[in-house]
Amino acid sequence: MTGKPDLILSTSPRAHVRVVTLNRTSKRNALSNDLIAQLGANLRDAALNEDVRCVVLCGHEAFFSAGADIKEMQQRGFEAIDNPARRSAWRDIANFPKPLIAAVEGICFGGGHELALLADIAIAGEGARFAQPEINIGILPGDGATQRLTRVAGKSLAMLMILTGQSISARAAMQAGLVAEVVESGQAQARALEIAELIAQKPPRSTELAKVAVLAAFQTTLDAGLEFERQAIRCAFNTADQQEGMNAFFEKRSPNYRGN
Repeated sequence: MTGKPDLILSTSPRAHVRVVTLNRTSKRNALSNDLIAQLGANLRDAALNEDVRCVVLCGHEAFFSAGADIKEMQQRGFEAIDNPARRSAWRDIANFPKPLIAAVEGICFGGGHELALLADIAIAGEGARFAQPEINIGILPGDGATQRLTRVAGKSLAMLMILTGQSISARAAMQAGLVAEVVESGQAQARALEIAELIAQKPPRSTELAKVAVLAAFQTTLDAGLEFERQAIRCAFNTADQQEGMNAFFEKRSPNYRGN
């Protein structure tokens, strides 16, 4: 035991689904080094836990996360957001192999928005706001927004958000492709859980292969991506779950996927 406070809470409210909650509410879930380390450790555990097939990441009802910890940056400078431990934990989050759903309510700013950008699916409450306000304190995004936001939403909106620091609404975020669905305020986690439960019923190996194939589209040429997809589906055909899925289809029954 480290004696450090639990900055991440973890529950399993549905079969094969883990809910991971940012729990630094007194600081509006500012992403301190300790919080990022605990989140990375939790997702490393979820990646190795065969019972976990999908993870929902959420924050408080009034804020997902206000961003990086400005006090840490004031005290430690650049090293506060660029140190080996934080980089390692951030990689663990970015490379999480299973489906990851972000349920966003309220403020989702700076590093919090960059964290949400790592999710495979984002569900936002109607009152959610998204921003990259780092320019207002004399810096710029440092955890991926200049690259991921631009790739998802395009240059113009990325420049607008990053250069002005202004926030956009949940509806604007959905229009830009940053969010999959907008629901009534307070219902983002419930909707994310519905989606997670649906995903958790699918063959685990196929969902992981599908995730990595889609993400390859951001890093490869079209031809290379299509070949990657071909190899991914080849792997899926070599699983027991593929046989189970097709047998269940012809036998007109629900499949029983075991993850092998």
